[in-house]
Amino acid sequence: MRRLIINADDFGLTSGVNRGIVECHEHGIVTSATLMANADGFADAMRLSQCTPQLSVGCHVVLVDGSPLLAPAHISTLLAKSDGRFREGISGFGLRALRGRLSPHEIEAEATAQISKLQSAGIAVTHLDSHKHTHIFPQVLESVIRAAKSCGIRAMRNPFGPLGMLQVVDRPALWMRWFKIAALQGLAAKFRALIKKEGMITPDGTVGIVSTGALDERLFRFIIERLPEGTWEFVCHPGYNDADLRGIRTRLRDSRERELRLLTSDASRNLLTGRGVELISYRDLANVSR
Repeated sequence: MRRLIINADDFGLTSGVNRGIVECHEHGIVTSATLMANADGFADAMRLSQCTPQLSVGCHVVLVDGSPLLAPAHISTLLAKSDGRFREGISGFGLRALRGRLSPHEIEAEATAQISKLQSAGIAVTHLDSHKHTHIFPQVLESVIRAAKSCGIRAMRNPFGPLGMLQVVDRPALWMRWFKIAALQGLAAKFRALIKKEGMITPDGTVGIVSTGALDERLFRFIIERLPEGTWEFVCHPGYNDADLRGIRTRLRDSRERELRLLTSDASRNLLTGRGVELISYRDLANVSR
């Protein structure tokens, strides 16, 4: 049996991203989304989520590329400089995480604040993941798990996947991304051990991360036709490249509209049906595991 959660990241980033995600849920194949508590489009996303109760909404924990909810004095190891913002990008953050230079208490406190903001707004948070997959690092994962459990959340993204299934030979733009992700596969065993120890729920792994920003119909078909048995998560970033998005630092612009078209096409749904892939949400995953 092959089951697939299709999760749209960056819910709350802008109104155009929010609108695109909801369209992909109502008229397409997106089953879940993760909401950014500290983004400008949070209130709009909260309103839309109330109108789409079947959309499973989780928390997209942000520890890079943004502003924290907590005061800078309480999370100083997570911040770049005196401007009170997180560090830009994953590289510097990852090095500090691997060297033990990030405070576990500060990570847990900020993650808890972000989850609690969603819950206080009336959202039944079904799962967690993290912006730029920062919870791939064991020190961060331990802290995020503590935050999740304290907020009553048991399901989260498994950011590791079957790298060998993705054809990148004719996609030079994906080569470096593939090698970076492959280099982190050594952390997979530690991830699985922590998840099992803490009684958390995850899919068997994630597909679509390497193709972020380059996803098209051919890559999507390649991934789905080679999807292994089990329960997997497909990561996507649909949305509209509007004026609000142009004011935000992100490499994902035109690609969001390309993904929107892909995720709402009859061809994509027919492909899943033809390959015997069952669409589920994170809410479904948590309920079945109980």
